[in-house]
Amino acid sequence: MKSGGVGPAAEGERSRGRRRGCEGPVSAVGGGGCTGGSADLCLSQVAAAGHVELSIPPVRRLTIEDFEIGRPLGKGKFGNVYLARLKESHFIVALKVLFKSQIEKEGLEHQLRREIEIQAHLQHPNILRLYNYFHDARRVYLILEYAPRGELYKELQKSHTLDEQHTATIMEELADALIYCHEKKVIHRDIKPENLLLGFRGEVKIADFGWSVHTPSLRRKTMCGTLDYLPPEMIERRTYNEKVDLWCIGVLCYELLVGNPPFESPSHNETYRRILKVDVRFPPSLPLGAQDLISKLLRYQPSERLPLAQILEHPWVRAHSQRVLPPSFQMAS
Repeated sequence: MKSGGVGPAAEGERSRGRRRGCEGPVSAVGGGGCTGGSADLCLSQVAAAGHVELSIPPVRRLTIEDFEIGRPLGKGKFGNVYLARLKESHFIVALKVLFKSQIEKEGLEHQLRREIEIQAHLQHPNILRLYNYFHDARRVYLILEYAPRGELYKELQKSHTLDEQHTATIMEELADALIYCHEKKVIHRDIKPENLLLGFRGEVKIADFGWSVHTPSLRRKTMCGTLDYLPPEMIERRTYNEKVDLWCIGVLCYELLVGNPPFESPSHNETYRRILKVDVRFPPSLPLGAQDLISKLLRYQPSERLPLAQILEHPWVRAHSQRVLPPSFQMAS
């Protein structure tokens, strides 16, 4: 469920709407700044609550009556996301409300169950927490970490591009988060600005696990993701592994610095053709260090893509990243 709608953008309307993609993942939570309202606590209160690293103890089964519901954070085909607060503890969350009838109509029960199972077991400072869930006769409720600064996609729309410091920081955060995912045999498969939220300190949070998969062998054949971000092996229906995520963050790095993805074209077929040829055109304004990193990630052969651990050590990332870990994560490590 995307904030601001789930439908893919019309051809040639990327700057105004959503980009083209596969049929609907059920996921992703929108965010935003604080405004007035009974449950609309502002950033200082979120920080003071230490809410990023807390979890909700499953003392008893929760119901919707346990929450104060605030303003909408996102609306989509399957339901809505709201800023909410637990009445008892004043703990601030994003409450995703999904309609069972819509999930069943689209045959997405299995995908939702898989998303919940995967995200509930992931605890990393750059992955949005799924604290808990409950349901009633008509709805499923996901209790998610609130990301106060909203979607990276919306920030990119406003500024068109990000600077080297911000982009390199995001690359380090994502590389670290994906190392964690891959160690747990989870492939994300759909890294893109729409699926990345920003926390209190501006840190990236991977938020959409609707297309993720847990597979002990880390090998799959399902085609999914977003057209501009699809790696060659998915387009050609080859068996693929976790290295699809390396391709996606290469595309992301280019889009953040340039303002549009590297293979964007007027037609689907032309986009497919350019991806399969790895037809990347670097504008002169793109820093050489970033070009080097992107070119090492956008490789036709998955085995030739730069490993995640080497992204962390890449000279351009090391020179520009200003990643700051939350105190509790620093102590744990």
